[in-house]
Amino acid sequence: MTVLYWVLAFVVLQRLAELAWAARNTRRLLARGGREVGARHYPLFVLLHASWLVAIALTIPADTVPHWPLLGLFALLQLGRIWVIATLGSYWTTRIITLDDAPLVRRGPFRFLRHPNYWVVAGEIAVLPLAFGAWPVALIWSLLNALLLRHRIRIEESTLQPRAGLS
Repeated sequence: MTVLYWVLAFVVLQRLAELAWAARNTRRLLARGGREVGARHYPLFVLLHASWLVAIALTIPADTVPHWPLLGLFALLQLGRIWVIATLGSYWTTRIITLDDAPLVRRGPFRFLRHPNYWVVAGEIAVLPLAFGAWPVALIWSLLNALLLRHRIRIEESTLQPRAGLS
């Protein structure tokens, strides 16, 4: 197997594990009285991420030698992803689930950024294809991600705003 396929296998397995973790957390949050907001756009995120991986697999020749510094940056972004998930713990999901009486998380990466997971994902979507020279994939999926995030962040902000004083 080539470096590209190892990296893609890692990302696919990581995303599948995260989806399982997110589904578990979602069920638990809903059982505690949480409610989902903005569910209609969720399938678009699934499609975006799946098509991004397919585009990488189909447009980059398997034997492409990566630009190692960019692949290293992608690895650092994975540490950021883990930091966000660990900080949110049982509150981390891939959906917008809110518990109206829960305070906002303000530790970990949330001390420095609003929506740190979205920053990490935006970096991943751009950096991974660029590490293999696929700038069109990086550009197209970054633009699509930005459009979806613009919509999602608006929904998330309006949902979280009433809870801002609970921290």
